[in-house]
Amino acid sequence: MTVFLEKECVIDFSFDPEEIAAKVADAVLDSEGCPYEAQVNVTITDDASIHEINLEQRGIDRATDVLSFPMSQFEVPGDFTFLEEMDFDSFEPDSGELMLGDIVISADHVKSQAEEYGHSELREYAFLVAHSMFHLIGYDHMVPEEAAVMEKKQEAILQTLGITRQ
Repeated sequence: MTVFLEKECVIDFSFDPEEIAAKVADAVLDSEGCPYEAQVNVTITDDASIHEINLEQRGIDRATDVLSFPMSQFEVPGDFTFLEEMDFDSFEPDSGELMLGDIVISADHVKSQAEEYGHSELREYAFLVAHSMFHLIGYDHMVPEEAAVMEKKQEAILQTLGITRQ
C-alpha cells in the first residue's frame, strides 16, 4: 500500500497520519479481498479548505469531516474483477499499483469529533480513513441498508487494528 500524504495545515496529532492511513487502507483492502497493490492520496486540511472543496465539487456550502474522490466507479462495491478487463487507466503505469483515488480529511473535524464522541483523535482519524476507503471501492450510505453495511465494515476494520473507542 502506498499512501501519498499531503499536509495543508498545521497538524499536531499524537500519531503518524501516514502510517495510520496505510494500516487502515491495507486492512480495508485485505478485508475486501483486493488482489492488487494499491495507492491512495490523502490530504489533511482545515475546515475552511474542505468547505471550499465541498462547495466546488459537491455544491454543499459547509465544512465536512472527509471527502472521497474515487478513480474508478465500482458497479458492485468491493468487486475488483472489472478493473483489468475494462479500466486500464486505474493502474499507475510505473508501479502497476491500483490508483484508488483521493481522500481529503479535515484536521479540525478530527479534533472536534473526537472530543464530541469521547474517543481519541487516532480513533476518529482511523475511522475517517476507513470510511473514505470504503467509498473509494464503491460503498455508499445513501439508504439505511447501505449505511448499516458500511458501519459494520468500518467498525470491523477498527476492531481488527485494535483502534477502539477509549
